[in-house]
Amino acid sequence: MHRYILKRMGMMILTLLLISVLVFFLMHAIPGGPFTAQRELPPEVEAALNEKYNLDASLMEQLIDYLGGLLKGDLGPSIKYPGMRVNDFIREGFPVSGRLGLITILFVLAASIPLGIVAALRNGKWQDVLTMLLATIGVTIPSFVIATLLMYLFSYKLGWLPAFGFDSPLGYILPVIAMGGYAMSFLARLMRSSLLEVMGQDYIRTARAKGLTEFKVVVRHALRNALIPVITILGPTVAALLTGSFVIEKIFALPGMGKHFVTSITNRDYTTILGITIFYATFLVVMIFVVDMFYVLIDPRIKYE
Repeated sequence: MHRYILKRMGMMILTLLLISVLVFFLMHAIPGGPFTAQRELPPEVEAALNEKYNLDASLMEQLIDYLGGLLKGDLGPSIKYPGMRVNDFIREGFPVSGRLGLITILFVLAASIPLGIVAALRNGKWQDVLTMLLATIGVTIPSFVIATLLMYLFSYKLGWLPAFGFDSPLGYILPVIAMGGYAMSFLARLMRSSLLEVMGQDYIRTARAKGLTEFKVVVRHALRNALIPVITILGPTVAALLTGSFVIEKIFALPGMGKHFVTSITNRDYTTILGITIFYATFLVVMIFVVDMFYVLIDPRIKYE
């Protein structure tokens, strides 16, 4: 087990290193630079700025310098916002994105798994048809369309919920539904199909033949195995929700990481784009590792030697 954990940690570090190098070269492959749009800058001023941010050095020198700071936990200074560092943007935006993401995760889990179970147990009945209809709508309609419709209906027309900000707890409702709609719909469909497959296995028929109630058959025998595919998808989903939705945060004017990321792309702020991308990638690989560890708890047959 310990060898497996050490091996996975080494793979995580290697993955993050490759992502950092790839994103670095992709950013510098795009024509232009952070100061290209500022046409009024005299050449000597632009040269001084490039020297200040080490942009006049070769790509390899810039990469080595950046990776050196990365090893120390320093994501570098923001090129477009003097005096600000990328760590400051994450420190400022992640609590907002994380709080919104945590509430969204609770909403997704509380809705998707019970809906999937009900749809599977009532296969072919009206509960199943209605659940799958709603899940299909949630999967096919983009989140920004759902956000716009919710804002128009509940904020503009009815005036029940605020359209922007977190001034009150009600401000979380629309962003949570818009951001969690796809994940909830997808996980509900996955939970249904996984549970239907498990319920057709031989050991389930054996459990029923022993006289166990349907509740015990589902909870003790079927549900644990049916949750494995759901948990596999849940790792990347949790990472994506906790780090925020760039589009949803932009629509609802939320001061999370999405605002800084969208602004950094517009401004060609290399260090901010790199920093937020690496932060998200780190979160993602950690959550995938956590999911792998949960496999052992859910299914005793799985062992990591």
